[in-house]
Amino acid sequence: MSVVRELFGGAITATTAQDLVDASDVRQVPDTQEVFMYRDSNVSIVVEILEQVEPSHFNDAIRHVSPLIVMFVRFIDQSVYLHDRFHFDSLAHDNSAENTQVETVYRVPNDRGDDTPSATILKGIQFVPKFNHTTPDKVQILMALYRIEEKSIDLVVTFNIPLQVVGGGAVDQRQLEKAQADFDVFSRSLRIVDFGLFA
Repeated sequence: MSVVRELFGGAITATTAQDLVDASDVRQVPDTQEVFMYRDSNVSIVVEILEQVEPSHFNDAIRHVSPLIVMFVRFIDQSVYLHDRFHFDSLAHDNSAENTQVETVYRVPNDRGDDTPSATILKGIQFVPKFNHTTPDKVQILMALYRIEEKSIDLVVTFNIPLQVVGGGAVDQRQLEKAQADFDVFSRSLRIVDFGLFA
């Protein structure tokens, strides 16, 4: 079952699983975030309002990207890819990830006719050490970036899916497929109702 969920007081809506737990009911969440958890797994969802990342031009940003990525970037919008990659790398830094892999990046056009920007999707893997374990957890990261140019804002949706966890807690195949399908629905359905949120 799914539901159209209001985010940030109704300024944004998105279709989500019905039985998500709102993290703000159990812990403090910053005003710039909406955080949800699945009841039956350790999958988490973070919707975050961020200042538009710099550098804003491909030529300035390219120095921070490996040659392999540069070859891949030829086939998509370079600046959009680098901004999504910036948020992915920023998350990896925050998680103290030992290694990261970008699996795919693609654009999901908004064909509904409203003013919500099209989403750039990045799917990747991060290897995150936890609790002083020598073997890091393997976490799939599904990320959608909505760039609101006129407000200099990046709206970022991230699904964190634990694939391998030391001591248990990884998703099973059913939970993985559900989270991946939920991300696709969430990222395609997200609609900005009130751009005043970003004032």
